[in-house]
Amino acid sequence: MRRAHQLGIVVAVSVGAVFSLAACTSAPSPQPTATTSTSAALVPSPSSSAAPVYIADGTAAQNQAFFDFVNAGVVTTAAAANTPADGVAFISALRAGGFAVADMQVTPDVTTVGVKADSIQFSVAIAGQCLIGQYGFGHYASVVVPALGTGGCLIGETRPIDW
Repeated sequence: MRRAHQLGIVVAVSVGAVFSLAACTSAPSPQPTATTSTSAALVPSPSSSAAPVYIADGTAAQNQAFFDFVNAGVVTTAAAANTPADGVAFISALRAGGFAVADMQVTPDVTTVGVKADSIQFSVAIAGQCLIGQYGFGHYASVVVPALGTGGCLIGETRPIDW
């Protein structure tokens, strides 16, 4: 009987500790919402409404649909040509779409050891926010996040946009 009583106390204390610790944790902070899809899903269907347009004085969030549309074109074109989409193609298409090159960043297509990068990131800074795209392994994703304290969007080494 004494053993059962001790076991009950241990269980009660354990359950109480779990609930106490759970009450001390805070809810996770909200994370940016990303748009993720494969290249096949990025092709607009014939029944789609009109293509999104660039909003020159718009926010990053207002231009995300256009950013994704432009990048989907790069992915689709590269897939049709059976070639990988690279930083030059994404930046060139975004420039042609109306985004300012001075507001863009892109990571290298080749790693520091000379092999093709598994994925590349590219960004456009707009009024304190960033549109960031990532492409790798046949998948594209984008997100809108606050700009860094430097005003840029990407952390780490980026390459000059000199083409």
